[in-house]
Amino acid sequence: MTAPTRVPGRASNARRLSTAAAVAAMLLAGCGTGTPQAAPHSGGPGLSLVPPAAPSRSRSTFAPDLTAAATACTNSTKLAGWSNRRLAMLTIAVPVSETSVSDVTSEVTAGAGGAVLFGSKAPSDLGSRLTALKSHVPGHLGLLVMTDEEGGGIQRMSNLVGSLPWASYMGTHWTPAQIQQNVTKVAKKMAAAQVNMNLAPVVDVDGRNVAPSKTNPDGWRSFSGSTSVVSKAGVAYMNGMRAGGVIPVVKHFPGLGGSSYNSDFGPARTLPWSTLQKVGLPPFTAAIKAGAPAIMVSNNVVPGLGTNPAGLSPTVISTELRGKLGFKGLVVTDSLSAKAISAAGFTIPSAAVQALRSGADMVMFDLGSNVSSQTSSIATAITNAVTGGHLARSRLIDAAGHVLAVRHVNLCS
Repeated sequence: MTAPTRVPGRASNARRLSTAAAVAAMLLAGCGTGTPQAAPHSGGPGLSLVPPAAPSRSRSTFAPDLTAAATACTNSTKLAGWSNRRLAMLTIAVPVSETSVSDVTSEVTAGAGGAVLFGSKAPSDLGSRLTALKSHVPGHLGLLVMTDEEGGGIQRMSNLVGSLPWASYMGTHWTPAQIQQNVTKVAKKMAAAQVNMNLAPVVDVDGRNVAPSKTNPDGWRSFSGSTSVVSKAGVAYMNGMRAGGVIPVVKHFPGLGGSSYNSDFGPARTLPWSTLQKVGLPPFTAAIKAGAPAIMVSNNVVPGLGTNPAGLSPTVISTELRGKLGFKGLVVTDSLSAKAISAAGFTIPSAAVQALRSGADMVMFDLGSNVSSQTSSIATAITNAVTGGHLARSRLIDAAGHVLAVRHVNLCS
């Protein structure tokens, strides 16, 4: 479009003002929330100083730039119009028994972003039950339905989807191609049962030939004590999940191999940061380079990176994971019900706020008798933190945006 070349008189001035008002109205209608953005290279209301690519096109001098108006709408601008309470709910994954998923209908109706399935044997009609649960999601934006289907002794629904061996067996006896192939078969059945996220693979480097326990969170859950083997096996497992239509969650950043204790049962430390950088980080780096959509951060303190559990540490999440490793996907906490969290002086609600402040996007806690009240307490703590200036609203919007992005939800479409 070009600017008019003649000096406008009163009539043309009137036309220009009328057209400018119309364009402004169209821009305001371009996005449901947020402040409309001016068209690029704007020389005034609705006037572009950029000449047309094809002068022969018949087009009004004052025709609005609809493309520019449309790009003003993003998930962030839409989320900016949500209440703090609704944003807070989107960052919470509520626990529920896989045999009674309807128990969290009220939480899902209130906007919970995820549901974590617990149990050891899924009902045969789990898919239809989850479909019914998802129908309660506000705006039908989808729900992250997640579970721990690692393999070996950490499987929630093997009766429906087939069994995988312990990761240590896969790392020792299967090639990466075989890992991916077998994991894909399981993932396809998970997706068919409406479970769209798996809290796996474990890419901790830990070669101890023992079952996971109070003193060792990994053992057979780890593919190997070799960093190289874990890197390749972890990416293969991750790709197998994605090929089957399930979102993998790579865990437990920055690596639990060699931990002093199991954080579920008390305070725990990882290996020193200087050691982890050489031994524990490469599998996460490999997963990120391969397109990891989500990463879980551990509840262990990392010596050399502060005194808070990793999932509550801005140094671990914002500086190292986001900043230095360049991870742009969803960051989830490990269970905030862990004894390591309370030992660090946090309640579950206060830990949720600290996790979000540190750069996490979604928080989780264990299944118990108080899921409803715990969920409400977490949401209230988050909204109060925003109101009180202890949590930036922009950070909450960013977290909610990551929850939607991992499901490829576009609020503007």
